[in-house]
Amino acid sequence: MFAADYPFLEVVWTLFVIFAWVIWFWLLITVFADLFRRHDIGGGKKVVWVIFVIVLPFLGVFVYLISQGHSMAERNEKQMRAEKAHMDDYVRSVASSGGSAAEIEKAKQLLDSGAISQAEFDALKSKALS
Repeated sequence: MFAADYPFLEVVWTLFVIFAWVIWFWLLITVFADLFRRHDIGGGKKVVWVIFVIVLPFLGVFVYLISQGHSMAERNEKQMRAEKAHMDDYVRSVASSGGSAAEIEKAKQLLDSGAISQAEFDALKSKALS
């Protein structure tokens, strides 16, 4: 009975409308995120853009994307590079320090080679764990 009241093409149309709304909100969020992340314009210009996007949403978003699309891509790329560099620095710092496990492993190798005694190994191990 439900299928007779709501034909297939209306279901497809409803799904299309929902998809369009999701895309629209995604575009709005992208524009606002880029707008507030910018450092090259002042607060006054940001306010003008926000008012433009709120008062004339479709026109405002499309004008922003057309006029600022290239610089949006550059800002996103720059931010991703900065995040990657920050992550690489973090990984290097963790790898260079080696952590407690690396220190204990080195002490174990020294113990196995006979360079240190069991008491010295225990002291190094407790120092590494603290």
